[in-house]
Amino acid sequence: MPVRAVLRYPHPALKQTASPLEANRRDEIVRVANDLVDTMRAHPGCVGLAAPQLGDLVRMLVVDVTGDRRATVSNGLLVLVNPRLVSESGSVVAREGCLSIPDFTANVRRATQIVMEAATPDEDLRRIESEGFEARCLLHELDHLDGILFLDRVDSLKTDVFRRKRYK
Repeated sequence: MPVRAVLRYPHPALKQTASPLEANRRDEIVRVANDLVDTMRAHPGCVGLAAPQLGDLVRMLVVDVTGDRRATVSNGLLVLVNPRLVSESGSVVAREGCLSIPDFTANVRRATQIVMEAATPDEDLRRIESEGFEARCLLHELDHLDGILFLDRVDSLKTDVFRRKRYK
């Protein structure tokens, strides 16, 4: 499948709520899943991507923190259709970035432990328990499905947003 361009803010699709995917849209589910995985893997350091970032306003996301130094827990490659948050607990502020807002990072408060439910592209129902960095990534991508960007979650645009450092 092709690597697709990632939409950048202020593209209007990034602020829209994505629609649920019905099982009878199998071809679309497989196409979007493959595009998400291929595009995520084409960006070094990228650990998650949501369908609206590719212009597909459907409720699908991918996360894979395998091998990331920040991850203490990893459920491997997660390709989730119609994910929903079941529970969350704890709270911590940490730095986040996003391919759709490439020039900035910000301090964002997120839950430290979560439980999500979703379908896989093969229509299997899955319950995901996660914590730490992986939980943060899942919540970040879930926000994209509701038109919420990480900058919408900062306490102060003045003190919690930073220009991304560029290394050569």
